[in-house]
Amino acid sequence: MTRCHYHRSLILALSAVAFTAAWMPSDVRPSPRESSASRHSTKWEKKQRWLEKRDMRAGDSDETSKAPFATIIGNGRIGSTLAEAGNCIVLGRDDNIDENGKGPILIATRNDALDGIIEKCPESRKCDLVFLQNGYLNSYLEQKGLLDNTQVLLYLSVTAIGAEAVDGVTAYNPEGLTAATGIHAEAFARRLSHLGLRCNVVDAASFKPAMFEKLMWIAVFMLIGAAKRCKSVGQAGSEHSGLVDELINELSAAVEKREAIQFPEGTVPRLNAYTDVVSDFPAAVKEFTWRNKYFFDLGDEEVPIHNTLLRECREGGLLDFSLE
Repeated sequence: MTRCHYHRSLILALSAVAFTAAWMPSDVRPSPRESSASRHSTKWEKKQRWLEKRDMRAGDSDETSKAPFATIIGNGRIGSTLAEAGNCIVLGRDDNIDENGKGPILIATRNDALDGIIEKCPESRKCDLVFLQNGYLNSYLEQKGLLDNTQVLLYLSVTAIGAEAVDGVTAYNPEGLTAATGIHAEAFARRLSHLGLRCNVVDAASFKPAMFEKLMWIAVFMLIGAAKRCKSVGQAGSEHSGLVDELINELSAAVEKREAIQFPEGTVPRLNAYTDVVSDFPAAVKEFTWRNKYFFDLGDEEVPIHNTLLRECREGGLLDFSLE
């Protein structure tokens, strides 16, 4: 049995609950390039307070006070934030991945970098790749033979490198919206917890509708915001709330029909509540192949509002891609 197959068998035996005990291989040592929260005093103080509430101290030598070791690819806003939990090595997208390394490999890059990273990854480490990207990845990952890999729905906004991360905790979902599934989901949740951020560890069946909800949030608020010349997703939600709700309902019905899944109750208020948290985020239709294309390809009969708005954006010169 290979290491990947062993891990996949093990995860099926685990309950899909948040991980509460840290683990780190004894032979793993932090790289000289390891980042720590001490680089940013405000975040360090926040982490210290968080640890104190759990009867720990950030300076403890106990292994349970450390985030599980991880390789992080990408040093942008998300990668830098994840590195602040420490006990990691940060690589560029063109750097080599250690064939003999251990632990999750967190890919914190844009979607267009995935091909190169996967191609350069040693075959024995491909099962450790963790995908954090926005958008619909299932077809892509299936083509790469990586559909069973760990995936994360990252409800996390970081406006600039070093800025305070805005967690996906809302009035409707106080437990947070970030979710992860797969063999490294628990390790990822532990890393976020060391930053005072929340992550729900779920099984694959629960992850699928959650993934489509995140995809709908991006598609709906960005599209309506662009079509109605809104500066932010918050403006789109407040000034066009009726259209937002109508489009969410249209897309959710089409997805349930296409994917044979059922969304949990509260999709509309859940997505609206998240918009309130990140209300200043600019509204623009981007990365069509990974985002709105899934819905556009469902056809005009299934998603007429969505496709009409997309064509209005095209006619208004608001798209930098073709719909054909």
